[in-house]
Amino acid sequence: MKLDRLTRQAAFVLAAFATLLAGCTTYVTSQVTAFSDWSGSDATRTYAFARTADQKNSLEQATYEQIVANELALHAFRQTDEREAHYLVALAYGMRSDTVTVSQPAYYYSAWPGPYYWGRPFDPWGPWGPWGPYSGGYVNQSYPVYTHLLGIRITDRATGKELYNVTARNTDEQSSLIAAIPYLARSAMSDFPLGNGVVRTVKLPVDGKGGISNEVTADNAAPPVPASGAKTVQ
Repeated sequence: MKLDRLTRQAAFVLAAFATLLAGCTTYVTSQVTAFSDWSGSDATRTYAFARTADQKNSLEQATYEQIVANELALHAFRQTDEREAHYLVALAYGMRSDTVTVSQPAYYYSAWPGPYYWGRPFDPWGPWGPWGPYSGGYVNQSYPVYTHLLGIRITDRATGKELYNVTARNTDEQSSLIAAIPYLARSAMSDFPLGNGVVRTVKLPVDGKGGISNEVTADNAAPPVPASGAKTVQ
């Protein structure tokens, strides 16, 4: 039957469209800001996490520490007992909700049913007419958005001097902070150590399983500012 052929054709088009969408890459984009007076070497990259009183018995804190520890390990940091650590690493994190209002064009269509065949009235303002759809002005649409933030602060344990302070933040429609933390941690620690005063955008592609791909794309938005006595050791 003709209807069956149309159904099969429609299914084929939908399947092709789904395949095209599957091939598109989704990115998580974060803004990273770093302040640095880093002069460490690989031989001294032992650290322990520093916790506030509220963080000491927090499962959330422990979960985020493990995620950050995995990123630190990629840069030759080795977690150890606090008494033996050369550095202390402190974390700050949070989420803020906002509402974004967007002005969008509003459309309406003719009340005449369509499509139009011979013997039925022709409405030039209808969806199949030469001037349809017809704009009815603009309406305001409000959407919730969520800003997620992760800060990583590295200090010298013996002196308390701050050596590296980096924050990463992103905004999307998802409210889950735990889902955002892996991307924020990877973005914050990418190309460690950054220069002092560097502000840049980091794009991380999402792999087919919803995880982070190994590819990192970063665009510097501001040049580094020299820090007193700063020395970068790769």
